[in-house]
Amino acid sequence: MERCIFHCDCNSFYASVELLGHPELKEKCVAVCGDPEGRHGIVLAKNEPAKKMGVKTAEVIWQAKRKCPDLIVLPPHREAYRKYSGIINEIYQQYTDLVEPFGIDESWLDVTGSWHLFAKSPLELADKLRAEVKEKTGLTISVGVSFNKVFAKLGSDYKKPDATTVIARENMCEMVWPLPVSELLYVGKSAQQKLGNLGIHTIGQLALAEPEMLGNVLGKLGLELSRYARGEDNAPVRRWGEQEPLKSVGNGTTFRRNIQGPKEIQLALNVLADEVASRLRRHGVWAGAVQVTIRDADLKTITRQKQLPMSTHLARDLAQGCWELVQANWSMLKPIRMLTVTALAITEEPFAVQQSFLEDAPKQDPKREKLEQSLDAIRKKFGRGAIGAGSIINNDLGLGELSIREQQEEPYADLDEKVKGPL
Repeated sequence: MERCIFHCDCNSFYASVELLGHPELKEKCVAVCGDPEGRHGIVLAKNEPAKKMGVKTAEVIWQAKRKCPDLIVLPPHREAYRKYSGIINEIYQQYTDLVEPFGIDESWLDVTGSWHLFAKSPLELADKLRAEVKEKTGLTISVGVSFNKVFAKLGSDYKKPDATTVIARENMCEMVWPLPVSELLYVGKSAQQKLGNLGIHTIGQLALAEPEMLGNVLGKLGLELSRYARGEDNAPVRRWGEQEPLKSVGNGTTFRRNIQGPKEIQLALNVLADEVASRLRRHGVWAGAVQVTIRDADLKTITRQKQLPMSTHLARDLAQGCWELVQANWSMLKPIRMLTVTALAITEEPFAVQQSFLEDAPKQDPKREKLEQSLDAIRKKFGRGAIGAGSIINNDLGLGELSIREQQEEPYADLDEKVKGPL
């Protein structure tokens, strides 16, 4: 039986949710933007009128306003986005339990075994979904209908807003192959550039290229993209609530002012690594490598990574690995605008350490493990600002602050029940 996969994508999701509370702005140019005071002043989402004026996601506010002087800027309300995302996914689950979110505003649905229970055709069911989402939330979605996940996503992007597009085996060459290769899932700027150097600019050219050549240039990704372009994606849609295995855990921030020098850089790495390590322990996993991403004052970015001497989920180890990367790849005199710490090589168990006769092998630190688990327990009960490094007090970098609360009777009485791994 041919699979029937939907990709449902909310149209201009953040902006559309904001406009529910501002219906008078619906026909005006509106963008949802980060906090300019915290130097997060980029466009997170825009509505259709702003899009027609050339406003793009991820560009800074002043660039957007230069294109569109009348642009109305609204702040984000993340709780509202989560609320509406939950409502919409509940609608999807009325038609199948195979619902796999792809971000807060997109989901794949496998309706192979259920579409005939609700409609005469997959197209009719997709239209029914669009109507129901609009009726119950006031938001619109675009739906791609195809025989695999990759082409279903291409379908939802093919025509917007509030549209259904069917990509079948019979019309895939006509519809998909003329599209720019950048439209294909997982083709980022780097892959697009490398493919362009090979003379590959469309999905059709990618489909007809030699897989071995693509593998030589792009590695494993090249072979995957070759299959995607030919319509050979067989990845299943996961059941609702089924978690994808973690591949990385990262945390980054744009500072309120540029930082430079060992003291400020180490402070930032320690705070970022603390959050990453806490999330690793929450999921009960370990990291075997770290990656640091640095963006300078001119918005130029570098990314470097390294293997750790042993797997870990401790902030100290992650921060040390990233500090070594910064020392080897960055001038301490050069200002930094943004830093990201990412844990890689995620495993559910710590990997074995090779023993050596010539030097002491790295060892786990039970005392440090117990300390950081205690931090987790305190933060779980009293919030992330309840405890942390004294060095972040009154910092002007936007790295968070400790919150002083009135002492309660026996505030840490429950700490005997230690958190072993995940919170």
